[in-house]
Amino acid sequence: MGSGQVTDWQGRNVIVAGLGVSGVPAAKVLHGLGAQVTVVNDGDDERARAQAAELTALGVTVRLGDGDTLPEGTDLIVTAPGWRPDKPLFTAAERAGVPVWGDVELAWRLRGPDAAPWLAVTGTNGKTTTVRMLAAILEAAGLRTAAVGNIGVSLLDAVLGDEQYDVLAVELSSYQLHWAPSLRAHSAVVLNLAPDHLDWHGSMEAYAADKGRVYEGNRVACVYNVADKATEDLVRAADVEEGCRAVGFTLGAPAPSQLGVVDGILVDRAFVENRQRAAQELAEVSDIDPPVPHNVANALAAAALARAFGVPAKAVRDGLRAFTPDAHRIAHVADVDGVAYIDDSKATNTHAAEASLAAYESVVWIAGGLAKGAVFDELVAGAAARLRGAVLIGADRALIREALARHAPEVPVVDLDRTDTGAMLQAVQEAKRLARPGDTVLLAPACASMDMFTNYNKRGDAFAEAVRELGAGA
Repeated sequence: MGSGQVTDWQGRNVIVAGLGVSGVPAAKVLHGLGAQVTVVNDGDDERARAQAAELTALGVTVRLGDGDTLPEGTDLIVTAPGWRPDKPLFTAAERAGVPVWGDVELAWRLRGPDAAPWLAVTGTNGKTTTVRMLAAILEAAGLRTAAVGNIGVSLLDAVLGDEQYDVLAVELSSYQLHWAPSLRAHSAVVLNLAPDHLDWHGSMEAYAADKGRVYEGNRVACVYNVADKATEDLVRAADVEEGCRAVGFTLGAPAPSQLGVVDGILVDRAFVENRQRAAQELAEVSDIDPPVPHNVANALAAAALARAFGVPAKAVRDGLRAFTPDAHRIAHVADVDGVAYIDDSKATNTHAAEASLAAYESVVWIAGGLAKGAVFDELVAGAAARLRGAVLIGADRALIREALARHAPEVPVVDLDRTDTGAMLQAVQEAKRLARPGDTVLLAPACASMDMFTNYNKRGDAFAEAVRELGAGA
């Protein structure tokens, strides 16, 4: 089970750790290749039992309610990305010299000899948007591609299916990268770095190091964020192939070997013949939907990866024009009485909320939920001058209220102590009361949603429904 391709799986004892989105497909694939597969899972609920029954019918062994014990004779563990590295199962594996792969590592090892290269995207925020922009640009260039990894098509399906791809646009989380030691992308980007998932990684240094794995062995370009020095530091630390270049992206005018913005035009000074003197126009900022600063940064990162793959400038423009953002990502819901209502329910951490707040001049901010250990002082201090008011919801709203009291004491705050289905409607009504014509009411919670909603999509839907009700009564 070294670093090369594994061609003979017959009879190998493989443990798949965790049922779910990645575990079930991995178990099926490995069983189909002839491995002796045992799935271990912490939970023993109705959903797990249904998945177990499906796998057992195929001849896969499933052990529910015990994800910690390493079975005798294990050759390899393939883990779901969310399983923490400090689990007893992995400690036992390390002692026994048993390798641990994630689903991304498994997909990488199972690629055929003529497999499509990977353009990889990671970062604390903006990954999904950037990967989807990248796929749109690659498609505009006439390339057979798909957005895969943490979104869209599963990586195992992409590398083992009948569809032939020229290149893959791959979204990778820090969890996935942690368990993917032999991944070597054609080119990759770390969009940004901010504290997130520190309970899983143990420290900011470990989190950054896992993100930085995306640059290991890059062949053509390591793309970094000029405004976020930590991303450039990761490039400097990476062991890349000879000739691989560091390429920056910036919202300002680009230096040589960078992409940036000049007079509302996205320009490339990295993938041109004379980058000391020449620049290539790629697209206009107005081609990006929505053209807010952090989304322009996403577009520049996507353009850099596409250009590293040899895509012409026209395809960058055409791809960005064709791209439509996912729901709940700075989505304009409606204008009511001269006030814009924006749904950025996807802003589930402080870094994402900071980018969202920076896009608007005068904001009534709807925030709160599950803080996941976050602190809000820096976020509130940076946004204080833009805040017309704040409406706080959710379990950890007191943390935001206290940060507002410290850093924005003049800003009026409404604290909603309710979690029922009508809470979002009241939040929107309170925001309307605080707003003035020309303001933006912005749902950018800076928190996870599970205290009140199934997921951030449901939270955004509730916000949009409340705004529509508001508009109907206007």
